[in-house]
Amino acid sequence: MQTTSTKDTKNSIAAAKNSKYHVNERGYYGKFGGAYIPEMLYPNVEELRQNYLEIIGEAAFQEEFHSLLKDYVGRPSPLYFAQRLSEHYHTNIYLKREDLNHTGAHKVNNTLGQILLAKRLGKQKIIAETGAGQHGVATATVCALMGMDCIVYMGAVDIERQKPNVERMKLLGAKVVAATSGSQTLKDATNEAMRHWINNPTDTHYIIGSVVGPHPYPDMVARFQSVISAEMKWQLKEKTGNENPDYILACVGGGSNAMGAFYHYLEAENVKLIAVEAAGLGLYSGETAATTQLGKSGILHGSKTLLMQTKDGQVVEPYSISAGLDYPGIGPVHAHLYDTTRATFYSATDEEALKAGQFLSRLEGIIPALETAHAFAALEKMTFETNDVVVMTVSGRGDKDLQTYIDRGMAG
Repeated sequence: MQTTSTKDTKNSIAAAKNSKYHVNERGYYGKFGGAYIPEMLYPNVEELRQNYLEIIGEAAFQEEFHSLLKDYVGRPSPLYFAQRLSEHYHTNIYLKREDLNHTGAHKVNNTLGQILLAKRLGKQKIIAETGAGQHGVATATVCALMGMDCIVYMGAVDIERQKPNVERMKLLGAKVVAATSGSQTLKDATNEAMRHWINNPTDTHYIIGSVVGPHPYPDMVARFQSVISAEMKWQLKEKTGNENPDYILACVGGGSNAMGAFYHYLEAENVKLIAVEAAGLGLYSGETAATTQLGKSGILHGSKTLLMQTKDGQVVEPYSISAGLDYPGIGPVHAHLYDTTRATFYSATDEEALKAGQFLSRLEGIIPALETAHAFAALEKMTFETNDVVVMTVSGRGDKDLQTYIDRGMAG
């Protein structure tokens, strides 16, 4: 068994500078990205921009980060050959089991990296936003580990539909603050977190949970999540003799688990990257979160990206049964991958995701988070060759969504 080394990480940092799919020196992915922020946030963001690459490139940082990933998170996460699923779709499907991480999702990869960065910047307090609650739990977890105060902003609607994660955050010592404006979901929680950060710039670090927000956040989160694809390469080499699969599938809201899975394959044009968004009640129902299908270029939470908006530029309230995909935009890196056609974007409705989650549960004994279930729903819309190698990220476990599965008749 191999692990992702400090040398591998430094090599990936150097390689990103010469990539047409990674961020450039101005903080853009093609025409998307940047840092569109109020003057009061400038010192906070600029401090990060000036220091993040140097800090995460330090040997001592990498040694601590990878030690915690191994001994605390439980990495490497397994790459599991799903035999029954493969037989059903007449191809070879491997599951990257991020659901087996400590805290139950991929989110902890990023929260560990960011809290180590925050400590080196001399911060004492942490704030975060969360939708499905997995990022909130991961943030509360690392704050408990490091002995730092933690406030998590969460939409009031999401607090009700993700109660198990709310209780986990509180048990870990975090303060959970309800966002009661707008749709009372992820977008609104992010707004509240940014307001808090403006008022507490000196001692507080904002751990953004996805590849969204002003530069350098999308790049920083992507680098911490890139451990997923770094492991996939050597795991595939061991299992198949080839480190490159034919397809990588992942669900996308902001897009951190997808970016982690795509990161080391961006330049491998023969690897097809598949992102799956939430179509909610249907693409044209008015109750959806399928950003690339319905969105246009605009500014959201500090970056230029694709987002759902009205003709006069007002953000359209998103909807998805999965709280983690209930976001009106998409990370600027994914907007660029869509714009350049490097990645192909599908969407799945609530009903399709629920059925896919039930199907995986009964076929492989793996209950996926509803976010993850959207990616599995896309399998029904694709055609594979029998010798294809398909890797799917199981971004989170479905414990948090059990009541929704039950309420929608999927447990009978």
